[in-house]
Amino acid sequence: MNYSKLLTLTGAMLTLSCIVSAEDIKMKITKKYLNLPVSQKVDRAVMTLSADGKEQAFDIRLAPANPDYWVFCDVSQYKNKNIVISYKGDNTGMDKIYQADEVAGHENMYKEENRPLVHYTQRRGWNNDPNGLLYYDGEYHLFYQHNPYEREWGNMHWGHAVSKDLIHWEELPVALYPDEHGTMFSGSAVIDYNNTAGFNKGNTPAMVAIYTADQPQKQVQCIAYSLDKGRTWTKYKGNPVIDSFDKWQSRDTRDPKVFWYAPGNNWVMILNERDGHSIYNSSNLKDWTFQSHVTGFWECPELFELAVDGNPDNKKWVMYGASGTYMIGSFDGKTFTPEAGKYYFTSGAIYAAQTFTNIPESDGRRIQIGWSNIDHAGMPFKGTMTLPTSLSLRTTKDGVRLFSEPVKEVEMLQTKAFDRKDLTVQQASKMLQPYNNAGALRIRTTLKLSHATSAGLNLFGQRLLDYDMNFNRVNGVFYSPEDRTSMEITVDIILDKTMVEVYVDGGAYAYYMERKADPNNKEGFHFWGHNIEVKNLEVYMLQSIWK
Repeated sequence: MNYSKLLTLTGAMLTLSCIVSAEDIKMKITKKYLNLPVSQKVDRAVMTLSADGKEQAFDIRLAPANPDYWVFCDVSQYKNKNIVISYKGDNTGMDKIYQADEVAGHENMYKEENRPLVHYTQRRGWNNDPNGLLYYDGEYHLFYQHNPYEREWGNMHWGHAVSKDLIHWEELPVALYPDEHGTMFSGSAVIDYNNTAGFNKGNTPAMVAIYTADQPQKQVQCIAYSLDKGRTWTKYKGNPVIDSFDKWQSRDTRDPKVFWYAPGNNWVMILNERDGHSIYNSSNLKDWTFQSHVTGFWECPELFELAVDGNPDNKKWVMYGASGTYMIGSFDGKTFTPEAGKYYFTSGAIYAAQTFTNIPESDGRRIQIGWSNIDHAGMPFKGTMTLPTSLSLRTTKDGVRLFSEPVKEVEMLQTKAFDRKDLTVQQASKMLQPYNNAGALRIRTTLKLSHATSAGLNLFGQRLLDYDMNFNRVNGVFYSPEDRTSMEITVDIILDKTMVEVYVDGGAYAYYMERKADPNNKEGFHFWGHNIEVKNLEVYMLQSIWK
């Protein structure tokens, strides 16, 4: 992502904070974690961990007194070794750093007041773009942009979590750390079954990550590989594999998405460069040849093929960028040719969405996860991932369009509360009242308008649904139903503690937003609209995904 202005600001803060000299701490590591106190009221400064002639450095706002929250650093690699901790800022809080085999606050982990119940969040720190979405050997891998040391952006690492069912996630140790090439920006991952890169060991195929390393002046593309299902990584000694600064005269060259292109028997990379998406080819993941460029997109590219209406004999390619606006076209392995678009199918708090590679053919779904820049008040973490959705191309009155719906696995969290039909607004609102303060809830409903030109559903004053039939807008965004004369709208609403997802008319359009009640509104759930009918109302309680 483009955070060059923030990088400049961070550099300025570091310059100021480094004026204060720090006293080093020496300790023998006997535990798994260093727990570190953080205060958002102080400037960032560089902390360095040194052992055996090697250094690990990161920015942190070390709390001099009462911390706002605690973060942690996994120091397993230093077990039974002596390390030196130095800090170039105010060292008053150095004596609060301590070792433990548990993260500070672990006793309340995943039970915090504003921890989302059904959306993935990291234990501590910041997340943004999902990276390296991949299925392999029974596990779905979610890598993501991650600052382990603060709930704001910075210190870009690759965080890592795995799931066996796309719903319940286990956070693993950080996968990729900053190095001499830069901090770890967005990218993708593949399984190199054919050992094209030469990293495989015996019968074990390498998992290969392709990522951007961000430097102050430019961004380059690098690779790393894992032989233990993503638990540990080795960076390729020949990095970077692409340095296209001279070609584009732009530092904005990032976010490689790589996939195997069977017709050409080669790897394809789609890479955002300056003003759009470039296509590269490679036989070995190391040597890449530029092929073509499509202007009009910005960062976090995607390119994949989908069957239209489920027909395997009629397939189209979809290209999109971080905003989710997409084009439909054809692809010959070297050039994407747009045929239709740009269109949108999502809006709101979703950005940089990526799809999983290596999904088994027996499954056949194109599964997507996006990032939501959602705050969680009072929590030591920020940002969350959207629920996984299944993407499809369907023929509509306006042509072929992209649809998204929550994956069927979400249903394993559901317990039905009730299912009623043909209700008045008053009846439906009353039936929802017991669930006003539910942490996680799924509501499926269809509204039929009559005398009203608008209708919707509120929760404590927040408009979960605001359908303006006159101006064809859903929560302020233009939307035209498949039936041009329709007086109905159907929504699938998933409510979490801090987030709301709404899927309209079977996934024709979806929007995401922070769950934000009006503190002065005591009304709870409230259907509104003059003389409207609630044709059906299904309500499900959702269980927490956290053990």
